[in-house]
Amino acid sequence: MFTLYDQVVRNWISGTGIDSVAQILDQLHFRACFAIAVSFALVLMLGPRTIGWLRRKKIGDTGVTDAAALAATAGGKKNVPTMGGILIVGAILGSTALLADLTNFYVLLAIITMLWLAVLGGFDDWLKLTAAARGGGRQGLYSWEKLVFQLGLGVLVAYFAYSHGNSEAERDLAHVLTLPFQKTYESSIGGLSENLIFLSMPIFVVIGTLMVAGMSNAVNITDGMDGLAGGVSAAVALGLVALCVIAGSESTAKMLLVPYIPGSEELAVMAGAMAGSCLGFLWFNCSPASVFMGDTGSLALGGLIGFIALVVRQEVLVLFMCAIFLMEIASVVIQVGYFKATGGKRVFRCAPYHHHLHLLGWTEQQVVARAWIVAVLLVVLGLATIKMR
Repeated sequence: MFTLYDQVVRNWISGTGIDSVAQILDQLHFRACFAIAVSFALVLMLGPRTIGWLRRKKIGDTGVTDAAALAATAGGKKNVPTMGGILIVGAILGSTALLADLTNFYVLLAIITMLWLAVLGGFDDWLKLTAAARGGGRQGLYSWEKLVFQLGLGVLVAYFAYSHGNSEAERDLAHVLTLPFQKTYESSIGGLSENLIFLSMPIFVVIGTLMVAGMSNAVNITDGMDGLAGGVSAAVALGLVALCVIAGSESTAKMLLVPYIPGSEELAVMAGAMAGSCLGFLWFNCSPASVFMGDTGSLALGGLIGFIALVVRQEVLVLFMCAIFLMEIASVVIQVGYFKATGGKRVFRCAPYHHHLHLLGWTEQQVVARAWIVAVLLVVLGLATIKMR
């Protein structure tokens, strides 16, 4: 294993003669939990300085909305710094570098996924938020431009994730389709179930692309109220920690009858870092927000969630945990489709769905808090279904 901890901290501990302290730091469970604390602390420490820098650069929300009914609410958020996603991404990257195995293929691919989408989102944020200072011009990336980069990334990471498994084997669990309540093994002793479905590379790549690009857009659309996307992402990330620990341990995976994916356990550290950074970000993003994550954070978080789900072969289960995100993006698709099909009629008062609830009379704090509650329940129920196999 290669981590900054190995190169710096371990040498210092060895020099002090307290090697026994280092033993706990070698344990995956501790490193995953410690990553939560480290990333949380990084966001808290760097938050005030980063927010101040964003204010000085005048990278703030425009307070403009297409929905007239939300104009007053949006106006109250004008000039709140955005692009705060650099805090989330930076904390995840720092914690991962410190505590995860940087030679692990899946960790490297996850870092690439996160940085690719963070840069894409950051460029989109920068174009939108500096348009006035630049004297007009582009108001952000076009939707099709973002989608091209998201789909391109999805194809690449799905291809390499598939190839990292034994592509020559007919029954490689790295390529299995995991359905709800499906047993991967006949028993905890071993022996693969005869009913498993193994995906070909094209189908695997399609699923992987949809997971990465779809989840990236879903989290992005959900990011419309103070603390909404960050809180739900934190809950899902904690669920991903458990899924990675299970999938990466052969004995645990067989006991719970789910696919064993060698190497996926290191993603638990990155999922923990994601949970901690989102919780730290909520310190500044809770209502009234001092900073917004912007596309820089939301695109990266969604893509990372989708990628981890792909690796541990739990796409359906993670989608269940992410039902809040799916409901949000579905409301936009339904609203736009119905509007075009009927010549201007609407299903919801406003899309995404959190704005519909707001216009029904829910306060913004009620919408966010209840979304957090539902997200936590979905994660708990999702993890419970593993044992129900």
